[in-house]
Amino acid sequence: MSAVFDLTAELIRRRSVTPEDAGCLTLLADRLGAAGFSIEHLRYGEVDNLWATHGKTGPLLMFLGHTDVVPTGPAETWHSDPFEPVVRDGLLYGRGAADMKGSVAAMVVALEQFVTAHPDHRGRVGLLLTSDEEGVAIDGVRKVAEHFRATGEQIDWCVVGEPSAKEKLGDLIRVGRRGSLSGTLTVRGVQGHVAYPEKARNPIHAVAPALTELAAEVWDKGNDDFPPTSFQISNLNAGTGANNVIPGTLTALFNFRYGTASRADDLRVRTEALLTRHGLDWQIDWQLSGEPFRTPPGGAVREAVVAVCRELCGIDPEQSTGGGTSDGRFIAPLGAEVVELGPVNATIHKVDECVSVADLEKLPSLYFAICARLLS
Repeated sequence: MSAVFDLTAELIRRRSVTPEDAGCLTLLADRLGAAGFSIEHLRYGEVDNLWATHGKTGPLLMFLGHTDVVPTGPAETWHSDPFEPVVRDGLLYGRGAADMKGSVAAMVVALEQFVTAHPDHRGRVGLLLTSDEEGVAIDGVRKVAEHFRATGEQIDWCVVGEPSAKEKLGDLIRVGRRGSLSGTLTVRGVQGHVAYPEKARNPIHAVAPALTELAAEVWDKGNDDFPPTSFQISNLNAGTGANNVIPGTLTALFNFRYGTASRADDLRVRTEALLTRHGLDWQIDWQLSGEPFRTPPGGAVREAVVAVCRELCGIDPEQSTGGGTSDGRFIAPLGAEVVELGPVNATIHKVDECVSVADLEKLPSLYFAICARLLS
């Protein structure tokens, strides 16, 4: 098999369930160090991060990825060991094959090939890897971005290896992502016996009209870059487990996915005003996971990625701001243009996660071509 296949398989064998790295970063650091990259290990808390760079001055092209994976679920539901790479019908199976050990391997191989072919390339090229993307994402790229801000590290362009394609490599790229604002809502009532409701106050009954109104609210109409803001309730919890007890409190988890037509502060204010108007005894703990970002048309890395997809994949890629969030949300505020390009995302986080071997074999050539367009 090829260098990218062999490296992907080796990474899959390492049980790097978030936030564990299982030696992936040491393996990759050794390879890139041997290729002439400067290696910096950035550890925060229990999380390993790797920053590898080549070149001395000029614009910086960063490749961004993660080596951690989500849990497999019951191993017996897989058709083969999730940590033993297996090829069936042209697909490489294993946890992380698509999200995103295949992309990480492709980036490493492409960078090795690029600095060999262009040892005196223009500017700098770097690879940032973390083992804290699939988990809480506190001590990974978020902390590295703070380090870069403090040290004055300037990122000009960033290519994220998240699986972006729908059906075929190169058919969709991410040119931005929506912001994510989550809330944990606690509504307080008075616990009591269901036979004596006049002596209690049921928080489920009290909050239901407010939640209905929140779900029906038109937060904005979106714009040319992003769809309208989405509000979703993801969990409700109340009660003691007994059917004759009115609960004393209710907890609701909810999330906003929003673009540039709204601001996080405005969403907070409107939500809190609505709850107050309904006369509830409430409290919200807010968590802002990331602000929306977008690389505009004409940006150098966006144009380079589009051109490479056209030339090497024969596809004019859809240029999307949809999907969830990625670690690009921490790099974009540093002033970087961010684009995401990776394999098909149909099986990510699922049982029998897999990646097309043909797409995997092609991916290093795409990353190499992006380097060549921007740095040679």
